[in-house]
Amino acid sequence: MTGTAVLAAALTACSGGSGGGGGAAGAAGNAEIKQKPDMAIAVNLTGDQVKAGEPVKVTIADGKLAQVKVTDAKGGELAGQISADAKSWTSERNASPGTDYKVEAQNTESQSATTQFKTGAADKVNKVSINLAKGSTVGVAMPVSLVFDNPVTNKAEVEKQLKVTSSNGTEGSWGWFKDYSGKDRVDWRPKEYWKSGTDVKVDMNLNGVDSGKGGGLFARDYNTEFKIGKDRRMEVSLDTKKMTVTEDGQTVKTIPISAGTPGGKKASWSGKMVLMSKEGTIRMDSQTVGLGDAYDKMVDYSMRLTWSGMYAHAAPWNAGNFGRANTSSGCVGMSDANAASFYSEVQVGDPFEVVGDGSKGNAELGNGYGEWNLSWDQWKAKSALSGAPQNG
Repeated sequence: MTGTAVLAAALTACSGGSGGGGGAAGAAGNAEIKQKPDMAIAVNLTGDQVKAGEPVKVTIADGKLAQVKVTDAKGGELAGQISADAKSWTSERNASPGTDYKVEAQNTESQSATTQFKTGAADKVNKVSINLAKGSTVGVAMPVSLVFDNPVTNKAEVEKQLKVTSSNGTEGSWGWFKDYSGKDRVDWRPKEYWKSGTDVKVDMNLNGVDSGKGGGLFARDYNTEFKIGKDRRMEVSLDTKKMTVTEDGQTVKTIPISAGTPGGKKASWSGKMVLMSKEGTIRMDSQTVGLGDAYDKMVDYSMRLTWSGMYAHAAPWNAGNFGRANTSSGCVGMSDANAASFYSEVQVGDPFEVVGDGSKGNAELGNGYGEWNLSWDQWKAKSALSGAPQNG
């Protein structure tokens, strides 16, 4: 809907002469006053139930625009640009749902016009879950991971509003896929593991962006910031039944382990994973992961590697097999003492790679943080913006 807002420029008419302006002379003098025409602007959004999710566009009927300001009731401002011919102004971002806006425009002759409009509430609102809490410190393999409540079909439009910046210009790219939950997900992965000490900021300027069919509008912006901690990496060898821990490239610990039983559902996943969370003492029930009644017990020092239930943890009941045989139900087990020490040192985001024979292959991309199993070119191709890398 297009409406026109008109505000008359304030003009003062002075009648010349020293004794009053009656008579023909006075009339002639008044007739000679040339009033400037009122300034008229048109705004593409008008009324009090405007549909949100599109930019604000202001056009001028005559003359040229010098300045346009669009603000909401909280003082927030929609930035925008005046066109090359100075006949129009368009906001860089969309109007947000459920918001009162004031439009103030001024032309090159210092005339001004003001109008207002209000957007209606969104029929459906999309929301984002973010894997990184503000102020957290994580390992060198941790991606930025966003999972959406509702489907995202306008992936390119959403991705354009996502920005990762880092203290050292780390190169990386966004990639889209399905989360283990079945929801749409986009992760930002560096080209290579982060450098220890890097500060990272994530801005998600999504307020007013349309997710596309079935997804609804976003009704707020999101942001977070985090720091990259110590460069600590783990490698589990299914062949030697040992886990090697390195810090800054130097081996600091080798731990005897027993991994998943080869040749079936109880085999471990292999490839590059990321330590997702440190969950401590938890109940593990084999029925929840499709392994029947194989086990149901409380397990200490549990560290999650996949959504499907692969962990590294203490497994004292399997002590006779540490360093000798892979006989677990898929997890990487170790002694209480080694698990306690290891648990106290590792951080969420540390890379965890499983190599050797007897695995059931790599977990699916969304089953944890599986993006490190893709080459850089494969990962970039998952961006909705032609796989173009983004420097952070």
